[in-house]
Amino acid sequence: MASSSPVLHLFFLLLTLFFATTSAVHHRRIASHNYRDALTKSILFFEGQRSGKLPPNQRMTWRRNSGLSDGSAMKVDLVGGYYDAGDNIKFGFPMAFTTTMLSWSVIEFGGLMKNELGNAKTAIRWATDYLLKATAQPDTIYVQVGDANKDHACWERPEDMDTQRTVLKIDRNHPGTDVAAETAAALASASLVFRKSDPAYSRVLLKRAIRVFAFADKYRGSYSDGLKSYVCPFYCSYSGYQDELLWGAAWLQKATRSRTYLNYIQANGVTLGADESDNTFSWDNKHAGAKILLSKAFLVQKVQSLHDYKGHADSFICSLVPGAPYSQTQYTPGGLLFKMDDSNLQYVTSTTFLLVTYAKFLTKAHKVVNCGGAIVTPRRLRTIAKKQVDYLLGDNPMKMSYMVGYGSRYPKRIHHRSSSLPSVSAHPAKIDCGSGFTFMHTENPNPNILVGAVVGGPDGHDHYTDERSDYFQTEPATYTNAPLVGTLTYLAHSFGQL
Repeated sequence: MASSSPVLHLFFLLLTLFFATTSAVHHRRIASHNYRDALTKSILFFEGQRSGKLPPNQRMTWRRNSGLSDGSAMKVDLVGGYYDAGDNIKFGFPMAFTTTMLSWSVIEFGGLMKNELGNAKTAIRWATDYLLKATAQPDTIYVQVGDANKDHACWERPEDMDTQRTVLKIDRNHPGTDVAAETAAALASASLVFRKSDPAYSRVLLKRAIRVFAFADKYRGSYSDGLKSYVCPFYCSYSGYQDELLWGAAWLQKATRSRTYLNYIQANGVTLGADESDNTFSWDNKHAGAKILLSKAFLVQKVQSLHDYKGHADSFICSLVPGAPYSQTQYTPGGLLFKMDDSNLQYVTSTTFLLVTYAKFLTKAHKVVNCGGAIVTPRRLRTIAKKQVDYLLGDNPMKMSYMVGYGSRYPKRIHHRSSSLPSVSAHPAKIDCGSGFTFMHTENPNPNILVGAVVGGPDGHDHYTDERSDYFQTEPATYTNAPLVGTLTYLAHSFGQL
């Protein structure tokens, strides 16, 4: 027997090596993507969307200064901020939502971001510096710079644009509760991001958020009513303003820890749609996000008065889980969550963020979701989210990444003016309004790679057409990338890439 022990020892050693190897292979197989690389690129994208005077450390070097006289039509300084998508307009409503989602990404997952945390904060500050300018006057918010109808009649670089930079505002007489409450949410959430690293700036943001929310709540009305010809159909507030009031109050409650906002939510939550069953989270409708955010106060911080929000959040989650009772969500044959043909990936990125974030809250509270008797664990939510992100990054029937610059095959002809036109360094002479369409209609790939841009994505049958004219599929947007930053951080960390 003694003589066989070395053989047994060798056998167990080989067995251990086998399991270690298969485990490592298994782990590598699961981590089918470089989430860290995708994270870096998803944040870099925002530098390509910058308006205003670019800093010396600008990494997207084919861009130049633009919109340096923005606001002058109303004798105010509105230089800076972001172009929302592939045009040269600064829409305040989606810019504020983008800011809130970037901030929420950092609040929940910033501790895992390592080297990317500074870049994420820079992306947030580029927006909040602008939003502070836009809200500098009491009971007034400048909500848009540029006329989309005129801008869309041109195909020109932001550095060249000569279309009228119309300035639109809301005030007491022309209210815009939706955009005002979203702006308050953006400022309040960002105040949490900078609370430790820049307390003075954080206080400025929070003070402004409080003032802006009071304005939003007191002077009620949708901004789409007064500014319809300018903001519709682009960023019409289709869902009304109740969702933004709940969302804004939720963020102010989180940022101030004040009883005032908790009382407001308790008194007005149902009126503002807390128990509505809408399950689309986007720049327009914030109900689902507010439910998840308020559930944290109950699950993690034990605010008992908000216990109903666990149920509200669960209802939203159950609507997403394939095969579960109450599931209402459509998926493509390839497995992509599908809401609509127009820029569908924005709903994928916003939803996956809520999935991984709610999974985090549930895990901390040792809770699960009960969907009509079917138990859904935090792990299941993370698995659903990972599958969606993996599809976006290349695990799909088209075998391509929908993030520009990520992977070996990605969109080359995105609907984006500055990406599709020669850069100023390559073509110093001005390209005027109409001349740019020559470049727009060409089959050539875009000369400037807008690294990290997530496009609108494929249709309901998983088909994608890489054509510049198809803005439903090929146009990127800031609010598509913003929530993805948080989800990618979670995935990169969980697979040991950060």
